[in-house]
Amino acid sequence: MSAQITLDLDSALPPYEQIRAQVAALISLGELPAGAKLPTVRALATDLGVAAGTVARAYKELEAEGLISSRRRAGTVVNDVAVQQAFDEDLVQAVDRVWELAGRLGVDAATVKALVERRARS
Repeated sequence: MSAQITLDLDSALPPYEQIRAQVAALISLGELPAGAKLPTVRALATDLGVAAGTVARAYKELEAEGLISSRRRAGTVVNDVAVQQAFDEDLVQAVDRVWELAGRLGVDAATVKALVERRARS
């Protein structure tokens, strides 16, 4: 899972919020199904190069949202009650078109992401 999470140190969003939002999105998209085990706080922090407290805060907020549960010895898992967010098919198709266009133009994923984030700020 940690390979699916990236941090943008230039982002206005603090790292814990970037982690929280990305894990929540992975759950919503079904990439992390109910019962999936998340990396330990320490392991994810090491993978991302951040302090363990940063990941712990993200996990705490996800737990408060009811998306995950942390238990001693069992680790942190996606809750059964995590509701899959249904994305409008038009949005999915639009993202597919953007991705296809980026590929034809030779634009990498990081640049596409930066363009989307810039648009979100405006």
